Amino acid sequence: MTIEVRNLVKKFGSFAALDGVDLKVNDGELLALLGPSGSGKTTLLRIIAGLDWPDAGEVSFNGEDALAQGARERHVGFVFQHYALFRHMSVFENVAFGLRVQPRAVRKDEVAIRARVKELLDLVQLDWLADRYPSQLSGGQRQRIALARALAIEPRILLLDEPFGALDAKVRKELRKWLRSLHHEINVTSIFVTHDQEEALEVANRVVVMDKGRIEQIGSPADVYDNPATAFVHGFIGESIVLPVEIDNGAVRLGDRLLNLMADGIAPGTSKLFVRRHDMLVRPSGSGAFEGAVQHVRNFGPVQRAEVALWGGETIEIDAPRDKELRAGDTIGLEPRRYRIFAGA
Repeated sequence: MTIEVRNLVKKFGSFAALDGVDLKVNDGELLALLGPSGSGKTTLLRIIAGLDWPDAGEVSFNGEDALAQGARERHVGFVFQHYALFRHMSVFENVAFGLRVQPRAVRKDEVAIRARVKELLDLVQLDWLADRYPSQLSGGQRQRIALARALAIEPRILLLDEPFGALDAKVRKELRKWLRSLHHEINVTSIFVTHDQEEALEVANRVVVMDKGRIEQIGSPADVYDNPATAFVHGFIGESIVLPVEIDNGAVRLGDRLLNLMADGIAPGTSKLFVRRHDMLVRPSGSGAFEGAVQHVRNFGPVQRAEVALWGGETIEIDAPRDKELRAGDTIGLEPRRYRIFAGA
């Protein structure tokens, strides 16, 4: 099932939740909508689901007008952040619910319903919990049951709104791998909303980065991380050092210091320099594009995070290998392995 969105606009009073969004989701794709709160990602998901309606624009499924159909007619499975399981129903009955309320003309008989529920509980590896109630499950188990319930009606499209947002970090990481593996098995066109950049990069085939109702960039996880299209994308995805610089005829200055960096094609004036923390390489004092004094050092597994006060007045944090053995008071040089400059950012 392909999904196409064209020039979608949605306003809440004077606030534009969506401001001319165009997007195509390929058949069988697992797509992430990534962005901060208020970026429009959940609004876009709800419009695709038929839970909300745009002020302007088009939504089509396989070329057919989806806006002419209600939510039930669109045959979409929706998984919410807070599970939305029925507390008075067993796990089995929660999964069976969508099948039991289908119109009589298409409803399966009891034998077929029970077979379908068993198949789904096996798929999410929770068949042994069929007789339990939601209050007896962990958060991760509840979310897997919610996903099984959404899949019960054999949806053409699966939509997930912050599906792991209510879970602790360890469980989230486990479920990311599980969801990626599950999607490979079911091969249903799927869109999930998240504000967690690591989650989007780890799970999705493609990532759509949104901000203020607009799409900033669409690409593979590697594309949006390694080749951010805008200053917002660079700053939002990954941990970046951001420095205010001045560009003058291709020369780059940080305060009064001339940096040995290239800024070809960047218009003169105020800009911002972006460097990933791990791309700032430690050099001996007196070498490298930057120089500064180490203020604090903390160890994080295989890396050490150092706070460095640069000559020029800015203080940054870098991630360096432990074998560099940085200490507070050291004077060091720094050389960006990769960097981007965005004019007027």
